[in-house]
Amino acid sequence: QVQLVESGGGSVQTGGSLRLSCKASGLTYSGYCMGWFRQAPGKQREGVVLVLSDGSIRYSPSVKGRFIASQDNVNSSLYLQMNSLQPEDTAMYYCAAEPNGRSCTTDFFVGGRHWNYWGQGTQVAVPS
Repeated sequence: QVQLVESGGGSVQTGGSLRLSCKASGLTYSGYCMGWFRQAPGKQREGVVLVLSDGSIRYSPSVKGRFIASQDNVNSSLYLQMNSLQPEDTAMYYCAAEPNGRSCTTDFFVGGRHWNYWGQGTQVAVPS
């Protein structure tokens, strides 16, 4: 059974940094794509970072150059280093996983709507 547990959210001033962690169990990275998504109040969920099973990483244009994703296969963890945080980054952040397939990419850009495995989320707040 796949389980994903996020941690590391919090409140930070504009321009600050946070590092999110996602501890995964019940899956092997070679068989899944992973991703970070976020949902702000009143907005649809959006894909932030997509990590494919070949190790390639794709960033949403809104975070490219500020956020860095990394994967630790030994500890079965996915990380998101968030730098230069802005008020518009305020959202609930979710870690998610999906078995390899076309939905990894096609659904990522529509908020991962058919992805199968989700964490409970961790809140990030950047007050204006």
